[in-house]
Amino acid sequence: MLLAVFSDIHGNRQAFEACLKIARAKGAERFVLLGDFVGYGADPEWVVDTAMELVAGGAIAVRGNHDQAVNSSAETMNVEAQVAIEWTRGRLDSAQRRFLAELPMLVEDDGRLFVHSEASSPQRWHYVRSTADAAKSLISTPAHVTFCGHIHRPALYSMSVTAKMTSFVPKTDVSVQLLRGRQWLAVLGSVGQPRDGDPSAAFVLFDTVSCQITYCRAPYDIETAANRIRENGLPHWLADRLSQGR
Repeated sequence: MLLAVFSDIHGNRQAFEACLKIARAKGAERFVLLGDFVGYGADPEWVVDTAMELVAGGAIAVRGNHDQAVNSSAETMNVEAQVAIEWTRGRLDSAQRRFLAELPMLVEDDGRLFVHSEASSPQRWHYVRSTADAAKSLISTPAHVTFCGHIHRPALYSMSVTAKMTSFVPKTDVSVQLLRGRQWLAVLGSVGQPRDGDPSAAFVLFDTVSCQITYCRAPYDIETAANRIRENGLPHWLADRLSQGR
């Protein structure tokens, strides 16, 4: 089965639509959503409704820190993120908020683990910034492949049976074989707010039979997404950064 995995959509309708279109064109058979459906972007209602429809159709979804912040004032964020979350709370109806609140922190599925941040302490929202961070996540689960997001920058880590780590930044549209003798941590870039210098929306395709992973990019209408942010009175930096990919 070909999985399409998305993370950190952040209310960006234009980016998510572009990713879904490309994933479907490439033959994706099941969708996985790694959280942070809301925050930053100006179309949280559409994104959450789309996620709800995908889950109803068999997709896997987990909770991100921005999703949790919608229903909890305990989550601390920077000023611009907090402004966006408070605005988002006023846009979502009770069913949408309940959907976000009831999302699991992680999901295990046939040797794969899906989580927003990382597997060792998913509720603490740690970032995977290094091989040490990746190792901490990998040793906490027997899963062959863990998929996570949160940091908005793509990376791929692996650990051998002797705990030797490797890491690299995968190339777009180049498939990588995830060998069975190692554990793997696939860190996804962001759909809605990439921060790796490439403004195109990011997602991953994973073939469950061949164990090949492909990091993909989807160009989208950044100008419309940015204008939506400005028109709704959200901080202009949230709009400006989209074209810069940071």
